[in-house]
Amino acid sequence: MTNNIDHSMVMKCVAYENGISIGDVTLEDISEVLKREHTFVWLGLREANKELLLKIQEEFGLHDLAIEDACSAHQRPKIEEYQNSVFMVLNTAQLGDDSVKLGETHVFLGPRFLVTVRHGASHSLSKVRLRCEAMPQQLAKGPGFALYSIMDFIVDNHMPVIDGLQTRFDVLESAIFQYKPSRQTMEGLYELKRELLLLEGAITPVIDICNELMRFHNDMIPKDVRVYFRDIADHIKRIHQSIHSMREMLLAAMQVHLTFETVRQNDVVKKLAGWGAILAIPTMVFSWYGMNFKHMPELDWEFSYPIVIGIVFLGSALLYWRLRRAHWL
Repeated sequence: MTNNIDHSMVMKCVAYENGISIGDVTLEDISEVLKREHTFVWLGLREANKELLLKIQEEFGLHDLAIEDACSAHQRPKIEEYQNSVFMVLNTAQLGDDSVKLGETHVFLGPRFLVTVRHGASHSLSKVRLRCEAMPQQLAKGPGFALYSIMDFIVDNHMPVIDGLQTRFDVLESAIFQYKPSRQTMEGLYELKRELLLLEGAITPVIDICNELMRFHNDMIPKDVRVYFRDIADHIKRIHQSIHSMREMLLAAMQVHLTFETVRQNDVVKKLAGWGAILAIPTMVFSWYGMNFKHMPELDWEFSYPIVIGIVFLGSALLYWRLRRAHWL
């Protein structure tokens, strides 16, 4: 099975003793390294296939159901406890050129190990590892602190996405209040609303995950590390509040857009009705004299034509003036 493993999927595998790196570790040596006291292994994977995950299961003694979930990249955010480990799914987010792209980070946490499996749109965790290695006293607390650092990194990366969506909303809002409602603007608002719902569904469940990590799993999360997960929960609440506020503004913008569109349509209807009323005068007069009756006294009078034309022009001009004053034209 080892020969079938694609090692390019292994981003980094490092052992730490008392919070200090003691070097990279091969997959085959993980179980031996874990026998050392005060040592834990931090393994990072990218788009891991089933063969690689089975090897990881063998080295860390992971549960079959957790491995089965990790093989699928379409899991909801959750936390599940097994005999000697915890399995978590966290959604990651990146803002593309035209939409929000969601990815997943699967996490296996044990008393002596931390394994991350990234799928889809996600940032490299190398900066997180370097930041933790710069704090050996904190990292000496075990994989629980490394888990906090990863979760904090994932949650913080939602803020640039929120800022990008806010910028898009500002552009759409400006188009609305410049009185230029269009189909494209309405489609943009609806797409923005859909992406906010996706983002909210990705970030909100992490609050429950943090609450569970603060209350349970004492063998994996030391007591002095739990307070850090409370900080993550506070960050999530701020992000959730930003999403909620933007959704409220988005709904208001959609209502304003529809109101402006209704007003525009009413203006068009009024203009059509106004011109229809003006055209009704010559239509009525000309249809009256187009009946071709033999005995019509006005037909023999030499001033009939200029008088009729004058009446039609005067009536139309008077009606046009009144409609202009009423802002119908």
